[in-house]
Amino acid sequence: MAKSSVAVLGLGIMGGGVAARLLSAGFPLSVYNRNRERTAKFADAGALVAASPREAAARAEIVISMVADDAASRSVWLGADGALAGVSPGSLLLESSTLSVDWVRELGAAAAQKKCDFLDAPVTGSKPHAATGELFFMVGGSVAGFARARDVLSVLGREALHLGPNGSGALVKLINNFVCGVQAASFAEAISLVNASGLDREKCISVLANSALASPLIKRMLTSMAADDFTPNFPLKLMTKDIGYAIQEAAKCGVPLQTAAPALEVFKQAVKEGLGDLDFSAVVKSLKK
Repeated sequence: MAKSSVAVLGLGIMGGGVAARLLSAGFPLSVYNRNRERTAKFADAGALVAASPREAAARAEIVISMVADDAASRSVWLGADGALAGVSPGSLLLESSTLSVDWVRELGAAAAQKKCDFLDAPVTGSKPHAATGELFFMVGGSVAGFARARDVLSVLGREALHLGPNGSGALVKLINNFVCGVQAASFAEAISLVNASGLDREKCISVLANSALASPLIKRMLTSMAADDFTPNFPLKLMTKDIGYAIQEAAKCGVPLQTAAPALEVFKQAVKEGLGDLDFSAVVKSLKK
């Protein structure tokens, strides 16, 4: 069977990996990115470069968006040049950005008016997982829409889990990311304490790296620290945004996230210090002093 035509909106760290993966798997692909310079390598690999999200969506049976935040998502989906203006009835739309639940539900309602299946399908994983098809998709939407998405999701991820109606995937992703942010902020504080205490830093790090604390996230932070390389796989400014969204969503449920609030302040300070475009692990640099 011929593969479905796909459009990818947003060619950043994650969207670029997804687009490359789809091309390598033989999917007919259209791409859109606000900064056209990022589209060149995809054009060279056979993708059609669209001048607008509307044009990209008009060429596709499946549309995938992977952008930074609510504002960027609104920009690519809505308006005269937005993707929803170009989709055909019956198209399958996947919003794989990390967004607020309210916006995801609003977008789902707008997609329904266009008679399209809509899934919020954010991911866990980072740049290397996107490139190798090892993402984990957390999906909200209809059972029928989820079934339709399986072919493309199986190429992009190691697993896709249907969590419930629209908004379910978005909320679970925010829960996941706020816990990651709290862990990263507390580890950065721990390293700051080690540095200030007069303890042998390398021996302390060896203890932490071989204790119950040493989750994959902490190991990644340790690797970045050891190499003094904070090239972004997941930018610090996006972790900051995600913790903020999680706090807002929890407040609507009457749950104060008492560990997330101070973690957010730690990340906000790191952004103020100019670290926002580095990997989230660069939060250790903010507390280095």
